[in-house]
Amino acid sequence: MARRPRIGLALGSGGARGWCHLGALSALEEMGVKPDMIAGCSMGSLVGAAEAGGKRAELTEWALDLTQSKFLGLVDLKLTGGGLVAGREIANVLGQWGLDCTIADLKLPFIAVATNLETGREIWLQHGPLLPAIRASLAIPGLFSPAYLDERWMVDGGLTNPVPVSVCRSMGADVVISINPNAKNDGRVWTPTTEQTVLDQLHDHLDAVLPEGWLPPLEEKGPQAPQGFDVVSASIDMLTEYLRRTRMAADPADVALDVRLSDMSVLEFHCAAQAIDAGRAAVEAEADRIAAVCRL
Repeated sequence: MARRPRIGLALGSGGARGWCHLGALSALEEMGVKPDMIAGCSMGSLVGAAEAGGKRAELTEWALDLTQSKFLGLVDLKLTGGGLVAGREIANVLGQWGLDCTIADLKLPFIAVATNLETGREIWLQHGPLLPAIRASLAIPGLFSPAYLDERWMVDGGLTNPVPVSVCRSMGADVVISINPNAKNDGRVWTPTTEQTVLDQLHDHLDAVLPEGWLPPLEEKGPQAPQGFDVVSASIDMLTEYLRRTRMAADPADVALDVRLSDMSVLEFHCAAQAIDAGRAAVEAEADRIAAVCRL
């Protein structure tokens, strides 16, 4: 009888879109897919650590209960140090379920991918305390402050290996299933808007109640300038998509699941239900291929 292939899961970056991993992992479990190892990048490392530690159900319940105000309560604002948010509270969420442990204590082999800020090289975090490793992998530039770990400053692993298929291969996976939360429907990474600004709306309101001619006309309306974090987010999306395509061309996953959440911001952590449903749908669309490569 042929040996069952060793299955690796490569969970990609994507900010809040990364909640899709929860739906995908649930659907894979229902199919009978049991991973032997997990590599995660950014939000993929958070969800991957919960999966490797047997706490996916707890994280799913917590994510679905997360409102915008609750998420803001986790934001440890930090106006110095290379980012707006320290990020410790988000990474430490796993600690409430007993995962304030070492990586070696997890039930499955697990590696979190981060990026060395000084050299630009990817770093595989596979030893030592789990929560600091997750914090380093999650450090989205411009939002979360870089993490200091093992005498190195680290940022988001998505800058070097956004969907870490290669890490799973190095761990001995025969079959790799990758999950990319950043698939684009039409290739766009940012969409201009013609929506009114608050100033425009105020002008229109006053113009309607004041005598004609009291207010000077506004300049002709047109696309609004992108906001600061929109620029950062879109720029990261451009970079990671190029890297993903390049790395996938050299080392493709056996099954590549592309989850389309382009209408969801990387900061909409309170929209977990939408992302979870999209992750489940991505697995269901490729169920036959998954079953074939995993010899189910």
